[in-house]
Order: sequence, then structure tokens, then C-alpha cells
Amino acid sequence: MKVLMVHLGHVNTNCYIAIDEKSGESVVIDPGEYTQKLVDKIDENNLKVKYILLTHGHFDHILGVNDLMKKTEAKILIHENDAKCLENEEDSLMTHIGKGIQVPCVADRVFHDGDIINFGESSLQVLHTPGHTKGSVCFVSEEERSIFTGDTIFYRTYGRTDFPGGSDEEMLLSLYRIYGLRGDYTLYPGHGIVTTLEKERKTNRYLRKMK
Repeated sequence: MKVLMVHLGHVNTNCYIAIDEKSGESVVIDPGEYTQKLVDKIDENNLKVKYILLTHGHFDHILGVNDLMKKTEAKILIHENDAKCLENEEDSLMTHIGKGIQVPCVADRVFHDGDIINFGESSLQVLHTPGHTKGSVCFVSEEERSIFTGDTIFYRTYGRTDFPGGSDEEMLLSLYRIYGLRGDYTLYPGHGIVTTLEKERKTNRYLRKMK
């Protein structure tokens, strides 16, 4: 599986394109904006986008969904607890930036903890990690030993819990769940730089407390 990254939107969200290199099928994770540089990544690599996967429903991760769906005919997937964010700009926090900007759309499928998402010969497993939002998830590739963490965990920190639906208690439980995974993983966060789980176990002050 090959991973491409594009920085998009108002707060420089990391949008990822995970590609099954044998088939060319791919998934786009968190398209926070629909821009030419995202289109170019798809077209230059001749990609067949099967799914648009969302780690959660905040506006900075979903604003490009509607246009990307129209271009690629990809199915939109989000956790059931955040599905309303696609339809309501108050739920997505879009109203913090401005009204009437978000184009409402509906998920083709809602996923749950443990679901497997297949594209080509590659797959990602859904890990429900509430705390930032009720429907926050991570996408885990055991084969590649990588995790797309959204706004659950970042380099040396974790996602905010002071938005509606956020919870310190749930976040700590989610971090503990990630901490407890065996071995090392590459972590692809929703903002900031790529890191590793082993590095975060050693340097992230919140994960260090879990020893």
C-alpha cells in the first residue's frame, strides 16, 4: 500500500490517499477541501477511488467530500455517531468559520468498530476512538503496520476534547487502546507530522503515563 499526503483546507488538514498498488484502487481519507492539487494527485496516479473515508465529522476533514464524490463516484463512509456532521454545518462546527459554505451530503455507509474496508488487495480496519468526537475513528493497516489517526493522536499530543461530543475520559481510553497495540506502527495524523507509535510511547507525555 502506497500513501500520498496533501495538505488541505482552513487549518492545513492532512488528507491521505492510500493506494493498493496492484489494482490501482484507492481510498481518500479526510478530504478537508476539494482543490486542484488533490485532483492532480488522483489523476497523475490514474487512481480509481473506491471510498472516501472520514476519521470524524468536523468541517476541516469533510469539506471536500461532496465534490470529490462527484468526480470519482466513490462511496462516503463515516462512523454512525458522526454521520449527521455531513448534513448539518452546526454539527460539523462549520458555523465557527461561516454559514452556507458546507454542501450537505449523506453517507453511503456508516461503519462500526472492527469493520474491515477492502480496496484491491489492501484493507483497513476501523478502530473506534471517541474522545475528540463521539464518532472518531482510526484506520489500521496490519499488513503495512500503519494507522491513520485523524484527530485522536498527534506528534507528542492528542486531539482537543473541548468541542461538543468531546470527552477527556473517552479520549484517555482511546489513547490507552492505541498504546496497547503490539509492536510499532507508522502514525498518519490529521494534522502535523507523521510519527510512530513507539516514538509516541516514549515521548508523548500522555502516553508515557500509561506505562
